[in-house]
Amino acid sequence: MLKQDVIRVIKRRFHLPKPSETWRNAPKEKAECVVIGAGIVGLAVARELSLKGKEVLVLDSAPTFGTATSSRNSEVIHAGIYYPSNSLKARFCVRGRKLLYHYCSQRGIPHNQIGKLIVATGTSEIPKLNQLFNRGVQNGVENLRMLDASEAIKMEPELHCVKALLSPASGILDSHSLMLSLVGEAETNGATFSYNTAVIGGHLEGNQMVLHVCETKTLTNWDGNTPLQLDLLLMPKIVVNSSGLSAPTLAKRFHGLNTAIIPPAYYARGSYFTLSNANSTRHPPFKHLIYPVPEEGGLGVHVTLDLDGQLKFGPDVEWIPHVPDTTNFLN
Repeated sequence: MLKQDVIRVIKRRFHLPKPSETWRNAPKEKAECVVIGAGIVGLAVARELSLKGKEVLVLDSAPTFGTATSSRNSEVIHAGIYYPSNSLKARFCVRGRKLLYHYCSQRGIPHNQIGKLIVATGTSEIPKLNQLFNRGVQNGVENLRMLDASEAIKMEPELHCVKALLSPASGILDSHSLMLSLVGEAETNGATFSYNTAVIGGHLEGNQMVLHVCETKTLTNWDGNTPLQLDLLLMPKIVVNSSGLSAPTLAKRFHGLNTAIIPPAYYARGSYFTLSNANSTRHPPFKHLIYPVPEEGGLGVHVTLDLDGQLKFGPDVEWIPHVPDTTNFLN
């Protein structure tokens, strides 16, 4: 029954109607700052805005925070090696990593700077490894070191490689504890969180953005044929679209917004695999994060450890054409 309901929801979500006169009957409310999406980015933005004295409203279609990408990742604190030199990604990753370690240390958020080995398993991969080393140095990553096979295997006896790049600055953290801290600080500073609340689009009235807001249950119960009645028209001074994979799709539903400024979306799906041997948790075969030379579209299937010593492999990369709208609006 649940599978049939999901299929029914997916089929009717692809073509939500444009604004109509019936939508304009919804009640209107003003707001100072609205953050769409309560993932890690939205939570960090909400905390920062609230610390600046702004009135902040965070909307998310899920029952709680961080239910999508923010809770489905490797929980790795990256050093800043991979991104092109002088790019915003490189600058933000290096600076953000330092700020993140400081934030976790100050607030007792579980984390561990265990370091990472990026390994070449054949001589043909060594030039790429050297490129990563040079790029990391240019980006300002500290203490990078090239290791020959014997040095790397001495650090990780179960490892097979011909050369490795050691990144001592890489680490892991408890993402849920981090998000819980951000939520708590945002709420302490006056931010309001409204879950089960979906932003399904919007339109411009002059320079004013008007957001189209529905309760999640309104979308779930909608038959897809009758005019969709909005629960609220929200008029904020500042809008932050931090809805993750849904962000490009949602931006295209802001009628009047120049769609040329919306970046294209490319979707890939990845799977993780857990090493389930009971002995592996007590005595994991690796002490560091182990990454291959990166591949197109990702960093390759890598080995990660969580703070309990559980070892995972992944993610792999499977390119997919789109994300169904039921994911966009209902997680």
